[in-house]
Amino acid sequence: MYNWFECKVSYEKMLENGMQKKVTEPYLVDALSFTEAEARIIEEIKPYITGEFTIADIKRAKLSELFFNDNGDRFFKAKVMFITLDEKSGTEKRTAANMLAQASDIKEALKIVEKGMEGTLADYAIASLSESAIMDVFPYSEDQKKKVILV
Repeated sequence: MYNWFECKVSYEKMLENGMQKKVTEPYLVDALSFTEAEARIIEEIKPYITGEFTIADIKRAKLSELFFNDNGDRFFKAKVMFITLDEKSGTEKRTAANMLAQASDIKEALKIVEKGMEGTLADYAIASLSESAIMDVFPYSEDQKKKVILV
């Protein structure tokens, strides 16, 4: 079971026009605690940032599933509603689950979520799909990434 933390990193970023601008970018880290999440994001981000940086915020990310795709350069958040039938009242019950899909565009993200949900026995509906601000995701190891390959 993954325990994802969203870590916001503030640093001076060099823009294309040569100017520097203070930015705060969110990253996702797999960790057991807030302390470990902070230590992991510092180690993961060090090679990519020159100069000083600070960890502005750390919060738990309520994600039930992540779908990785090597072709994707952005992350899209999908809200998936699982549909069950309440036997007592005979009504439909919808339970929300948040998922993250790595893709190049929103159409590809939709395909990746649908491909990742293929083996699911439960009925579901994708309620929303939007681009997230997350810059990168750092699981414990690369082989833990659940890759979705589109055919």
